[in-house]
Order: sequence, then structure tokens, then C-alpha cells
Amino acid sequence: MTNTHEPLLTMLAEQVGSYRKILVGFSGGLDSTVLLHLLVRLRNQCRQSQREPLALRAIHIHHGLNSKADSWVEHCSQVCADWQVDFLTEKVSLDTRQDGIEAAARDARYQSFRRELQQDEILITAQHLDDQAETFLLALKRGSGPAGLSSMPANMRFAGTTLLRPLLNASRAELEKYAQVQELKWIEDDSNQDDRYDRNFLRLHITPLLNQRWPHFPQAVSRSANLCGEQEQLLDELLSEALNEVTSSEGAIFIPPLITYSEAKRNALLRRWLAWLGMKMPSREQLQRIWSEVALARQDAEPCFRLGQHDIRRYRQQLWLTPLYQRVAGRTIEWDWGAEQKLTLPDSLGELILAEGNTFKIRAPVKHERVTIRFGIQGHISIVGRQHSRHSKKLWQELGVAPWLRERTPLLYYNDQLIAALGVFVTKEGQCLADEKGISIQYVHTMDRDAPTY
Repeated sequence: MTNTHEPLLTMLAEQVGSYRKILVGFSGGLDSTVLLHLLVRLRNQCRQSQREPLALRAIHIHHGLNSKADSWVEHCSQVCADWQVDFLTEKVSLDTRQDGIEAAARDARYQSFRRELQQDEILITAQHLDDQAETFLLALKRGSGPAGLSSMPANMRFAGTTLLRPLLNASRAELEKYAQVQELKWIEDDSNQDDRYDRNFLRLHITPLLNQRWPHFPQAVSRSANLCGEQEQLLDELLSEALNEVTSSEGAIFIPPLITYSEAKRNALLRRWLAWLGMKMPSREQLQRIWSEVALARQDAEPCFRLGQHDIRRYRQQLWLTPLYQRVAGRTIEWDWGAEQKLTLPDSLGELILAEGNTFKIRAPVKHERVTIRFGIQGHISIVGRQHSRHSKKLWQELGVAPWLRERTPLLYYNDQLIAALGVFVTKEGQCLADEKGISIQYVHTMDRDAPTY
């Protein structure tokens, strides 16, 4: 590895800075091969100068879209073996129902990156100046605003750590020159010649004409993207206080104050609320429908708007973002307490853990009472602490349980008698008397390992 074409190495070293653990997205193509080679050189420099070592891992995503995909894995594995880089590969399946193959492949890649990132490790990917110009043009085609036109930042938060794109100021021509000088070998993906894909269409037919007419077109586009990014950053700073004021501690956004704002400010706040929750930016039409069909729906409605793999719902004059849930209402799960102290619930609802207690509310089942967990109730219920029974819908409302969570609350039954809605209430039939030995069931939600015991 000779010390030629130093500007790329210098640029990389400046952006890597003090980061010491790096996961590299490695497709085996020109861009990622150059990036990995530069990082290996940087690692060698650290060794030679006795600086803190640089730990490198490369991840290759097998999309299963090309008949040569298996041979690409072999190529990438061999390159990493030659360069003494830890290598891992992950095969993914694509969900193309939402946005097509290109978007599905990208989403699958970044989901894999999220899963594989280790503590204190950053992700580095190989997008370059020409990629940035294409991303800008694609955003322009979609009618994106400043957020979309800001394209790809060189440094951003990702999966609790950092994503770096250190080659964004280098053109593909520079990368090709570097690869030729270093005598690198890389994969040529024949699908890159398929102009049915939008990015390939731009790369094959549009950007060559633009570059021929205006040789510095990619640099000009990059400047525009940076300016859009600066404007978005300024808006983030100016609106951060307002966003905090209209956002609840549970992550919902209050509707009444949004009604008093101008449409422009309201849309800006809604976009930032969704970005804060990790969502892709909705289109202007989607944002208008969220407001008119969900926020402003009639008071007795339970409106819902599908946005990607999530739903936006309204409850108690707030907008909530919820994942797509499987239907669990009507399911019955047997629970043999003699054999299992722990029960895993369906659809990532968490788990129930059995314990014993002398002062707890739930009575133990008597002999021959069958224990089950069910979902979804209708009818009148008498609970501890209330003198009169209430219809289940009214009871859920009084207890502040959102409509989409009501059928997902695990219900404890002895035979066909409702004993408790775990985490919410205990029925009078399930009440534990003072002289009885009670049963304690801890409901540990998937995303809440510190859930209280009920």
C-alpha cells in the first residue's frame, strides 16, 4: 500500500478524528473498496505511530437480488482476509410493498447496520459527491422541501451512535483514479446499468449531460444541499422550544396549540416531531391528510393514518405514533403455573412473570381453576375500588387506556372469570382478601424492563 493520492487519506483522517471503533458498509463495489482501503491505511498509520489503535469491521449485506450475490460475498470476504479486517455478512429479505426495490434495499441495509453496531462503534459508508448530486435530484423530483434537499449529511446521529460519510466531497472520478493507482479490484454490479431504477437513470442519462454542460455541477449541488441543511438546522434551533412545549413526556404532540399556529409553523413542528420519532419525512399531501383526517376528525371518531410501517392516531387531543400491530383480540393462551413461571406474550407485547406475595391484590386460583391469558373484553366489569360496575369501554376511558392498547392489554382469567387486566385493574372476583396468600404477576413490556408489578 503506497502513500499516493494523499488528499483522500487526509480527508478521511480529519473526519474519523478520535473515533476508534468503526463498522464499514462494504458492498465490494468501487466506492466501498476505496473507503475500506483508506481505512486500512489509516489503521496502519496508527500502528506505526503507536497511536491508539483503530478497530475495523466490515459488513456486507446480501440482498438476494442478483445471481452473482453469493460470489460477491466470497470476494468481500477474501478482500477483508487479505487486509486483516473482521468481516461479517447478513442476508436480508426485502419488503417492496411501500416504496419499491431501491428504498427497500436501503432500508434493509440500514436495519442490518443498526443490529450489528457495537457499543462505542461508529458506522462509515462510502457515498461520494456524485451520489450527493443524485440524491438531491431525486429529492427535487419528489418535490421535497429543504429537509429533503439537504440530502446526505457528512456526519449524523444514527442508532445511538454516529454515521460518517467521509467521501462526500470526493467525486467518483477521484475514487476511480485512486483505485487504479492502488491497483484495487472491485465488483461491477450489472444491475447498475438497469435504467428502470431512478438513481441509475440519473447516473446513466442525466448527470453526464449536466456535467458535460457544467463541469462543476456536482460541487454546486453539494453547496445547495449544504445550504438547505443549514436552513434546517437553524429551524431546528428556532423551533426546539416550541416543539418541547407541544410534546408530551410520552412522545405525543398536543393538537390544541397547533391549531393556533400558522400552517407553515404547524407543518414544521409536525415534521420535526416525526423526525424526532425516527420517521421518514412525509410528503406535503401526507402532512395535510394527517392534520385534516386525524387531528381534525370528528370528536367521537377514532381516526388513523398509515405512514410507512406506523400509524398516526388521535387520543385525548394528542397525536400519537404507533407501530403496526398484529391483531391479538380473541386469542387465548394457556398458562400452567406449575410448569412455567414466565409467559412470553405474542406480537412483542413482553412477558409475564409469576411470583408469590402475602399482601398482593390478586387471589390465587383454587383447585381446578384453569389459568389463561386473553385479549379483548366487552361488557360490564366490577373492579376493586369502584362501587358500581362499568361497561368496558367507559372503564378503559376512565383509566386512560388508549383505544389501540385496549385489546393488547393481557387479561388474566380463572376458567371464564376475568380476574385482572394486568397493569391496569383487578376485578372484585380477583381481589385477594387480607388473610389470603396472594399471587403477584409482573408485566414486563418489551420496551420497558423497569415496569412495575401488578
